[in-house]
Amino acid sequence: MSWLIEPFELAFQQRALVGGSLAAITLAVVGTWVIIRGMVFLGDALVHGIIPGVALAVLLDFSALLGAACAAVVMIAGINLVHRQQTFSEDTGIGLLFVGMLGLGVILISRTDSYTGSLTGILFGDALGVTSSDIVLLALITVVAVGATVIGYRPFLVLAFNEQKARMLGMRPRMAHWALLGLVTLAIVGSFQTVGTLLVFGLLVGPAATATLLVNRVPMIMLLASAIGVASVALGLVISFHANTSGSATMAVVPIVAFFLTLTVKNLRR
Repeated sequence: MSWLIEPFELAFQQRALVGGSLAAITLAVVGTWVIIRGMVFLGDALVHGIIPGVALAVLLDFSALLGAACAAVVMIAGINLVHRQQTFSEDTGIGLLFVGMLGLGVILISRTDSYTGSLTGILFGDALGVTSSDIVLLALITVVAVGATVIGYRPFLVLAFNEQKARMLGMRPRMAHWALLGLVTLAIVGSFQTVGTLLVFGLLVGPAATATLLVNRVPMIMLLASAIGVASVALGLVISFHANTSGSATMAVVPIVAFFLTLTVKNLRR
C-alpha cells in the first residue's frame, strides 16, 4: 500500500490531487450532457478553440482564464454564424473553426521567446503546478456547474432527447442549448490549466462515456462519471510519480483506457 500513499506525501502532489479531482467532477457532470446531447465534436472544437485566447494572454501578459473565455465566445459565435447560413450544417462551422483557431493559437505562441515551453504548458497543462488559488477557483467552478445542472436539469434532459418536445412544453430549448454551451465552456476554461487544453477532453468525455456503458439514469451517470474521474486523477498521479511520466497526460489517458476495458468486458459478457 505504500506505493499508493507515497506520492501524496508531497504537498504539490496533494494540491494536484485536490485540483484534479475538482476539475474531474466538473468535467464529468458537464461531460454527461455532452455525451447524451451528442455534442462531442463541438466539445472537442471548443477545447482547441480556446488556444488563441490563452496564447494572446501569454503574449500580452494578462489572465489566461480571461483569454480562454473570450476565445470560447468567439468560437461559439463563429459556429453560430456559419450555422445560420442555409447552405452549411453546424458541423461545417465547427470543422472550419476547429482547425482555424488551433492554427491561430500556434501562430501566436510561436511569437513568444519560450515557444516550446509555452506551447507545452498550454496544450498539456501542469497538474503538479496547481496552487491554492487554483483550487479555490476550481471549487467555485464545480459549485456553479453542479448548481446549474440541478437548476436546469429538466430543460437540459428534455432537450437532450427531444428538442421538439422541449419546445412544446415551453422549456425554451434554444435558451437551454446556450446555457449548456456556457456550462461546457466554463468546464473547459476552468480546467485547462490543470490538465491542458488538449488533454482536458479525456476527462470531459472518458468518464461520462464509461459511466453510460454501466448505468442508464442521468443522475447515476453523473455520480459514477465523477467517481471514475476522481479515481482517474488519483491513479494517474500515482502512475506518473512511479513511472516518471507527465501527470496531466497520465490523468487524461486513464479514463480512456477505462472506457475501452469496460466496453471490452461488456461485449465479452454478451
